[in-house]
Amino acid sequence: MIKVDLTTAEKFITRTSFEQTWEACAAAHAKLMEGGAPGEEYLGWVTLPENYDREEFARIIATAQKIKSDSQVLVVVGIGGSYLGTRAIIELLQGQNHNLTQKDRPEIYFVGNSLSSNAFYELKTIIGQRDFSINVVSKSGSTTEPAVIFRLLRELAEQRYGADAHKRIYATTDAEKGALHQMALEEGYEMFTVPDDVGGRYSVLTSVGLLPLAVAGVDIENIMNGAARAMKELALGSPDNPAWQYAAARNLLYGQGKKIELLAVYEPGARFFCEWFKQLFGESEGKHGRGIFPSSIEYTADLHSIGQYLQDGERHLFETVLDFGTSENHVYVPYDTKNADALNYLSGKNLDFIKEQAFRAAVKAHADGGVPSVIVEIPGLKAESVGVLVYFFEFACGLSAYMLGVNPFDQPGVEAYKKEMFRRLGKPGHTG
Repeated sequence: MIKVDLTTAEKFITRTSFEQTWEACAAAHAKLMEGGAPGEEYLGWVTLPENYDREEFARIIATAQKIKSDSQVLVVVGIGGSYLGTRAIIELLQGQNHNLTQKDRPEIYFVGNSLSSNAFYELKTIIGQRDFSINVVSKSGSTTEPAVIFRLLRELAEQRYGADAHKRIYATTDAEKGALHQMALEEGYEMFTVPDDVGGRYSVLTSVGLLPLAVAGVDIENIMNGAARAMKELALGSPDNPAWQYAAARNLLYGQGKKIELLAVYEPGARFFCEWFKQLFGESEGKHGRGIFPSSIEYTADLHSIGQYLQDGERHLFETVLDFGTSENHVYVPYDTKNADALNYLSGKNLDFIKEQAFRAAVKAHADGGVPSVIVEIPGLKAESVGVLVYFFEFACGLSAYMLGVNPFDQPGVEAYKKEMFRRLGKPGHTG
């Protein structure tokens, strides 16, 4: 199970403060487990790892096999929660260069999250004359960015495959309503369901994530097994619950003026996990003039870019460091008789060992400089442990938001820019 190491954070937070927070943790925990609070209609993710649709799960696996057999490229169209968690898991388990290293399955590309002409032309060049399939992911089907890109891709598929284009398009959408649901019915796309009681940023363990993950060769059964294990262990209503410990620490630090949380990772493949984390916490907590601003940082690279600010800048931030433990890939520094780079003191040492010392050194230096660290320890980069990690952050986010006094499951502020954009674009009903 995940372990939360508060050793460094406790230099900034007294034990008494933690003890005074457990009552708030218990109240937030009850809201997640029992409902009765704003957003209760979106608590389906809490029991999802045990209560997911097994029939659809089997259909996902079968569809993934079909896509693998007839396509060299899978294009996933979605924005926000419709793609971030999926890409995060693929890159955590297979690395940023998975399309170059995973030769036994289609290349997977994520689009519909920008309105860049350059990016779309690049995608068309990547696809070239190869066979491709499309998985369009949208609860409504009318969100501007993915809807526009899907229209362009749909035209490309129709030009390539004619009357059979619909056989290569898979819609993950609402079970009963919405523009995409209606289009899928009319065009004959195979459909998968976004549950009504699971919001977008909590949806990666539904068909939203599971279909592209299965195409990527991720063991989705073990992903769900890990999430189910976390679900049982995080149901514990006591300070021994690591989600309580993390939520309590971040809210106590926020009360001290630490208003920015940096999710720090030492694995390049975790970059999009950070992006998922930022959406999860940013949309869940940033309301009513409140909320910790979620950001991220990639070590050791960023120690050589903004490390100066971290060490000596304004003291309004804290770090949450993900520790994935030791890699299964062992890389040792060789001995060099000339020793021109003066690195023979590291010869015979594993890169993991060197990274660990950099990690511990950064934690101590930053703490000495006034930046607390919360360390989240994960037992390796396997499908099951990633399932645990995803559920842990979902649960901790719900706890933390309720402790802050906001609804974790709405996002009223997201609509403001859309209204102005629609007015500028001349969308019917949005003029004036």
